[in-house]
Amino acid sequence: MSTIGTVDTLWRYPVKSMRGEELNEAFVGFSGMYGDRVFAFRSSASPKGFPFLTAREQRKLLLYRPRFRYPDKAARPINLAEAESMAPGVTPVFADIPDLIVEIEAPTGETLAIDDPALLRMLREGVSGAPDLTLVRSDRAMTDCRPVSLLSVQSARQLGEEIGTTVDQRRFRANIYLDLAGAGGFAENGFVGRSVRIGLKVVVSILERDPRCVMITLDPDTGESKPEFLRQVAQAHNGMAGVYAAVLVEGIVRKGDAVELLG
Repeated sequence: MSTIGTVDTLWRYPVKSMRGEELNEAFVGFSGMYGDRVFAFRSSASPKGFPFLTAREQRKLLLYRPRFRYPDKAARPINLAEAESMAPGVTPVFADIPDLIVEIEAPTGETLAIDDPALLRMLREGVSGAPDLTLVRSDRAMTDCRPVSLLSVQSARQLGEEIGTTVDQRRFRANIYLDLAGAGGFAENGFVGRSVRIGLKVVVSILERDPRCVMITLDPDTGESKPEFLRQVAQAHNGMAGVYAAVLVEGIVRKGDAVELLG
């Protein structure tokens, strides 16, 4: 094995397509990062295969800031210590639904419970077809594809150099941003088919490169669109940026943790 870098930042997104939150540490489990994308809004106008309302249809979603009402209970599984003290492979459990409730700070500054009908009305405004929205909650992270996504800060930096601008890495909405030290951009592509240890315990299998969509064109603070970001990724990188991973060994990862490439 070899050390290839460190964890730059950790991010989770309590509500799918809304603003994320940066963490100093996070529990990474088989179903994804704890507290990541545990809520979403199902839209009657979306296809059955992907039934969620996202910032692709409602850019204002990026301006809504979700926060767990009880941050301590949303930090890690409620029985993590007890589960880890038992035989290997025991999976800890999520907190009860009331303990993982999320409140939303709207762009207006108003704070609403995630199940407040007024929030649904706000989110429907301006969406084509005025779809019916339904709140969905899951213990499994409702990611687009795989449980965990990773991107190197070098890849974001290189993309900016190619376009001639500064790239905010938050556009990519990854869970784990890696600093791969002396490596160039898109070095994580070479990890596909291999396993990576993050910190003392967590091991992930890098499954595939991450195909990108219009989401990376949207400014994470304003929702403003810059199509050149997706155009460059499509033309220079086969439409891919970052990688998807499955979790082989669960545990806590922390900002600054060493990242090791295994066999």
